[in-house]
Amino acid sequence: MIYDNKPWLKSYDPEVRAEIDIPDCSVADAVLESCREFASLPACHFLGTTLTFQELADLAGRFASALRERGLEPGDVVALHLPNIPQYLIAVLGILRAGCVVSGLSPLLVPDEIVYQLNDSRARVLVTLDALVDAKIAPVAERFSTVEAVIVTGLFDFAGAQAAAPSSDRLAGRPMMSFLDFLQCSKRLSEDVVRKAEDLCFLQYTGGTTGPPKGAMLTHRNIVANISQYEHWMQLERGRERILSGFPMFHQAGLFIAVSALAWATAQILVPDPRNLDHIVQEFRQHKPTLMSNVPSLYLMLLGHEPFRQLDFSQVKFCMSGAAPFPVDKIQALESVVGAGKIIEVWGMTETSPLVTVNPRKGTKKPGSVGLPLPSTRLRIVDLKDGRTQVPLGAEGELIASGPQVMKGYWMRPEETRGALREHDGAIWMHTGDVGIMDGDGYVYVVDRAKDMIIVGGYKVFSSEVEDKFYKHPAVGMCALVGLPNPERPDSEIVKLVVQKSAAYRDVPDSEVEAELKAFARETFAPYKVPKIYEFVEAIPLTSVGKVNKKVLRVRRPGSS
Repeated sequence: MIYDNKPWLKSYDPEVRAEIDIPDCSVADAVLESCREFASLPACHFLGTTLTFQELADLAGRFASALRERGLEPGDVVALHLPNIPQYLIAVLGILRAGCVVSGLSPLLVPDEIVYQLNDSRARVLVTLDALVDAKIAPVAERFSTVEAVIVTGLFDFAGAQAAAPSSDRLAGRPMMSFLDFLQCSKRLSEDVVRKAEDLCFLQYTGGTTGPPKGAMLTHRNIVANISQYEHWMQLERGRERILSGFPMFHQAGLFIAVSALAWATAQILVPDPRNLDHIVQEFRQHKPTLMSNVPSLYLMLLGHEPFRQLDFSQVKFCMSGAAPFPVDKIQALESVVGAGKIIEVWGMTETSPLVTVNPRKGTKKPGSVGLPLPSTRLRIVDLKDGRTQVPLGAEGELIASGPQVMKGYWMRPEETRGALREHDGAIWMHTGDVGIMDGDGYVYVVDRAKDMIIVGGYKVFSSEVEDKFYKHPAVGMCALVGLPNPERPDSEIVKLVVQKSAAYRDVPDSEVEAELKAFARETFAPYKVPKIYEFVEAIPLTSVGKVNKKVLRVRRPGSS
């Protein structure tokens, strides 16, 4: 079959191999090797404070020893309920050195969601921020079924302003102590727990857009493989890079960037609040990153922020973008600021550690494409109905992937695992739920999420295609297309466009902008793709990682027309 011939290989950069060797080691092993080799180099910068790789390794060793003295065993889960601060890096490496499993817990979750994820993951220890305890943890702590201890840290604990110790040493009967005190709990630094490549490393929860969040079980081999694939692809210089990332570490993309940077001996410029654009500009100016990594929505916000546009981007090698489609016109606008050819779109998901495809570092970057499958990765596009028949190049279908970065399965969800991981021709394939196409050069284009595809009178409307064209209109700052139930036709949907107006149109009445957009749509789209409802909002709602929250937008609001 055509996809098994790997048509993408002809588009690889010359130095990139089709298959690579995956080190047989744990994530902790890979990171500690860099900590030893580059001990004196900065591992992270945070609000004027720097930790070297040696300091990070020492603190992580203490964290690991303290976990083991609390009785945690290899394979036990520790939940991290924190923004991007040095404590996250210390805890991640410490948890892995103790042989335990990292599970990210978004600070933006509401208390009921926190209870669900902690109980579902069977987390034994929770590490949280002091500012979150009273509002989100204490009110529901009695409902935690497995959490035995709570470790509390302050935002500035490693930035020269230590937080006060918790007002109580108990929380619903569980011990509660400060992060810094916990680091002093261990009487000695114990040896690291040896973990095998197939052992569980991360338990990262999906967004739960189609039901309760599911824990994707990612092994040490999954993560080491994806780190190796990306490092080989990008030809990074170990010990010479600096990365500024707005991806939160509780999300798999942010966690991957964090551990990859540690394994590559790359200094991380930590951003606790990616919506604080002035802070990003300040940190950029001070530390001069060579790499950036963000979701498109953050790049768009930065693009509209004049101080960002005035920065010197000469040292920036590339800006990675992922987790959502990036409108082609906006890529061109961003590259006019940061430099031509520097935007590298990627595609993947939590269940694939996360990367599956990446645009070439040096070769052709096709507008709108998420690039080529990584080395040691197989990709097929299959029929949306039967999930098996391969469709021709250029035809849309479901993207399925096979490779060493594909998860072990969903935590305690055998049925969901069987639905996502299916055997084809003797290999296990991840059915991603993304709809895409591949062109003759092997470049992949993600057309839509299967669940975001809109059906109108039997015709398919791919939301990302329509959104991309609406971005050409000067009134559109951000937009999202969703389908609503059609009460007159149960087998068809109503197309709704939600618009956040651009700065140039901010003061233009909604009715005038709507009239312009309707005229534009009639000239641009087939009738079934033209939105029937237009809704204007101050800000497009985003998920915790910065994706457009279409789940919220599918509710028709009063006043939308």
